Amino acid sequence: MVQNSINRRVFIGGVAGLAGAAHAPSAFAQQLKLPTSPVVLSIVDVAGNLALTQKAIENYRKAKPNLVSRIVFTKAPSPELPGKIKAQQDAGRVDIDMVLTGTDALSAGVDQKLWVPLLPQLAGSLPKLDEIYLEGAAKMQALASGQGVVVTYYPSGPLLEYMPAKVKAVPTTAEELLTWTRQNKDRFIYPRPANSGPGRTWIMGLPYLLGDSDPKDPVKGWDKTWAYLKALGENIEYYPGGTGAVMKELGDGSRDMTVTTTGWDINPRVLGVVPKEAKIAALKGFHWVTDAHYMCIPKGVSDEKLAVLVDLMNFLLTKEQQAYTYDEGYFYPGPAVKGVTLDMAPAESQAAIKEFGRPEYEKLIADNPLQTPLDPDKMVVAFRIWDEQVGGAKRK
Repeated sequence: MVQNSINRRVFIGGVAGLAGAAHAPSAFAQQLKLPTSPVVLSIVDVAGNLALTQKAIENYRKAKPNLVSRIVFTKAPSPELPGKIKAQQDAGRVDIDMVLTGTDALSAGVDQKLWVPLLPQLAGSLPKLDEIYLEGAAKMQALASGQGVVVTYYPSGPLLEYMPAKVKAVPTTAEELLTWTRQNKDRFIYPRPANSGPGRTWIMGLPYLLGDSDPKDPVKGWDKTWAYLKALGENIEYYPGGTGAVMKELGDGSRDMTVTTTGWDINPRVLGVVPKEAKIAALKGFHWVTDAHYMCIPKGVSDEKLAVLVDLMNFLLTKEQQAYTYDEGYFYPGPAVKGVTLDMAPAESQAAIKEFGRPEYEKLIADNPLQTPLDPDKMVVAFRIWDEQVGGAKRK
């Protein structure tokens, strides 16, 4: 059950322990001592990740009552969290033990030095990630600057999602999409990239579609992309603050087309937010921009809680718990670990994906290149440029 508040407690000492361990990873790993009595964990989700992992996290609590007495789950908007954590750290009152995040808050936290450096410091206390991860998940792990651990992974997008009764001539190129939006003003929508997986996947995928000079450099290599986004914006009424709001508008007929990802296509149709008959399309020459969710620990968490959290990470990376991440297609497929197949997932997950999944995804994933997102520092810059030059005046 998601609770709206977090128990306020003071945890001090983790930073000191880390500072002393910066040059002695194995020694620090050995310092991790589990608590002698169970602790309460506070976990904040800014990525919708609990849909994939909450059952597995609860399984940990049930399996280890000697370590965890209760887990308080809270959800928060991604852009707001880094400032909140920074304020708590400055006040010496950190009451968030773990953050489940996409690349957005991960990047902001790396930029602001909010996270405990997990790797290589704690490599000896974690699984051998390079050996257990799928190739795409391993590449996403490399983006974390050692300050987060991948827990779920998917090829993501960008894809178009549309209502076939409204969109008769489906765009096949980026230029055709721009033309369609001019001819169907305010019928296309996408969410603010800083708080949306599909939104950020869309802007990071455009440089590949448009043949920009450097898809990994939003400052010097995205001239075509920024010009395109500004031109597209002339035909967009406003930019919602999150993906859920976009899917609601697509579902209720307020809009006819949006950008999406595999999971944001499947799951809202499972839930009935978007009609089952909605279709997807891939623009010619598109590259997948992969995505992942990470487990991050704010600096300031006590050493005994850090030990429990690392143990929890190990638990969540087992094949048995990874199978829960198929969920109802929200982050399709979902598992970050090799050898986790759909037939290992709960029956309701298998049924949902059988009914609402798309057979064309297998071919799309096989036939199109996989690209990692921007590095964390570049992603922060891209979000700022988008907010300032593209969507700031039309955000809602």
